[in-house]
Amino acid sequence: MRRESKPIRIGPVTVGGGAPIVVQSMTKTDTRDAAATVRQLHALAGVGCELARLAVPDTEAAQALPRIKKESPLPLIADIHFDHRLALASLGAGVDGLRLNPGNIGAPERVAAVVRAARERAVPIRVGVNAGSLPQDARRGSVAERMVAAALAQVRQLEALDFDLIKVSLKAFDVPTTVAAYTGIAPLIPYPLHLGITESGLARAGTVRSAVGLGVLLFLGIGDTVRVSLTGPPEEEVAVAYEILKSLNLRQRGATLVSCPTCGRIETDLESLARAVEAHLQKIDKPLKVAVMGCVVNGPGEAADADVGIACGKGRGVLFRGGVKLRTVEEQDYLSALLAEIEKLAAP
Repeated sequence: MRRESKPIRIGPVTVGGGAPIVVQSMTKTDTRDAAATVRQLHALAGVGCELARLAVPDTEAAQALPRIKKESPLPLIADIHFDHRLALASLGAGVDGLRLNPGNIGAPERVAAVVRAARERAVPIRVGVNAGSLPQDARRGSVAERMVAAALAQVRQLEALDFDLIKVSLKAFDVPTTVAAYTGIAPLIPYPLHLGITESGLARAGTVRSAVGLGVLLFLGIGDTVRVSLTGPPEEEVAVAYEILKSLNLRQRGATLVSCPTCGRIETDLESLARAVEAHLQKIDKPLKVAVMGCVVNGPGEAADADVGIACGKGRGVLFRGGVKLRTVEEQDYLSALLAEIEKLAAP
């Protein structure tokens, strides 16, 4: 059962309120380079990203936002720190959301000015708390408890200004700390939660860390939108996020590859075949399950729920659909035969 949360809208995208869990990422271009940023936004849209966050570190970056907003295929969230004038400029440029830490914006009247402008435009604000930047005066306790206290204080600050278009995140590099923080705050506020493991690392370690942390929370029904934070291309973040959601049957986008781990029974180059199939599946949006199996033990029986697959033997293999044998194919035809069946199923 998913945690109930108040729905908010970021551009045309609904977050919370039982809506599908939203996948987002962050551009890694210099926002001041509008052309490069727009190109990356189009690339993100092409792999299924639904929201994009942009760093706005200075006035020049804020001045690039009108062009970026005009040409962007995605709703944009401006990431603001320290200078409330950058938040006001971003709102003036038409961004669809703000990521704000009211604790580092400064005097209360500055926060009030940003909130007033956001309310006039019905632009949500994400209160983003990171374990590495907690206020010095946070109450004592574990890191997770201090994160919850900091987030609650900032939420109450916005509520006191008659603002409730709020989304909250509590991110840490440490997975148990992140899980404890989100499970701690989930019953205390009605707002949607943005999930992430911050600074999770390069692709291999970051994918594992994100899958464990986000997977635990999503399995518990916590989370309305996710971002996988990797040191690498943002398109990879989106792909990993969808794989996490697909593994929990929460979202289905694109094809899923099922392949056996190989062992001493394998009599073909299964890894190369699986990699070739995986590369082809990147082009398919339809939610198909494709199996590449190495022998009769891990054949149609264990992959019976796959839409289509192949079980490879010595020199010959069995092509199957839904666990039912279609025909036998020669080894040199494994890839072409399987791709032909995939294309039939992927056709509109």
